[in-house]
Formats: sequence, C-alpha cells, structure tokens
Amino acid sequence: MALLLAPFFIACSQPKPLSEHMSPLPPSGAIDGGIHRLPARVYFEDTDTAGIMYHAKYLHLMERGRTEFLRVAGIDHGAAVKAGEGAYAVTEMQIKWLRPAKLDDVLTIETRLISVRAAACAIAQRITRAGEPLLDATLVAAFLDPAGRPRRQPRDWMARFNEILAQEP
Repeated sequence: MALLLAPFFIACSQPKPLSEHMSPLPPSGAIDGGIHRLPARVYFEDTDTAGIMYHAKYLHLMERGRTEFLRVAGIDHGAAVKAGEGAYAVTEMQIKWLRPAKLDDVLTIETRLISVRAAACAIAQRITRAGEPLLDATLVAAFLDPAGRPRRQPRDWMARFNEILAQEP
C-alpha cells in the first residue's frame, strides 16, 4: 500500500520556497524602531473546515505577541507573578478584523507601546500576512496586585518602556 501512495505523494507535494517556511525573526521576535515583531503560523487547529482562522485565535496570537514583547524587552513577567508582585491584565480592547487569516499563512504579530502610565500601558497590535494588515487592535493592560487591584509598575520596567517608546520614529 505504501508503494502505491508514494508516487501520489511525490507528485502532489511540491516544496514551497524557503521564505514560506522560515522567518528571519528569532523565536521570541525582535524589537526594531519601537515595534516588536513575532512570527506565527496558522495551523489546522486554528481554523474552521473552510481553512479560515477562528476569530478567537487572534486573541491568542496577540497574547503571545505581548508576552514575547515583554521577554525581548528584558521584563520577566513570570517572575513578578511568582513573587507576588503583580501581573498584567487586559482591561480594555478594541479590535478591527480586516481580512481573514487562512490555513498555513505565515503571520507577523506587531506590538507597539502607545503610552505608559503608573499602573498601565496602552498598546497597539497588528497582525499581518506578507505586510498586509489582517487585524488592528488597541488595548490597555493594567498592572494588578495579587488581589486584583491596580498597582504601580516596577520602576525599572517603566524605564525600559520609556526607552522603547523613544525608539519610535
């Protein structure tokens, strides 16, 4: 049986160009000009039977983008949570879906600080496919203590955020 399927498999599976398989970005993304960019791919589990990505999956990608933005910025959010210092929670979000992502699309999640306040950050996020915007969002992530009350962000985090804000063109 395997011998019968082999010619079919070989005939139907044409290799894609390397650029469609790999991203020039490191696994955690990179910050350039104040914008963090993270590569992602749309998998079968992310889509409906027509191969269109579920709307809620965009939220998962955006969360990954924000998490990796913090990591690349040198901010250890996980350590702050474990130490009982606090955690970020999204308190506001506005989303505009522009075009659908599809099965096997290579996406880029862009995360950019808009402003930093004592206990919160305003953030813009965009998801693109080959530079074409698929989603634009703005949100507020508040820093909360373990009881869920707003808490001042650590000073060194604020200083790092302000450095990143200063990188923007």
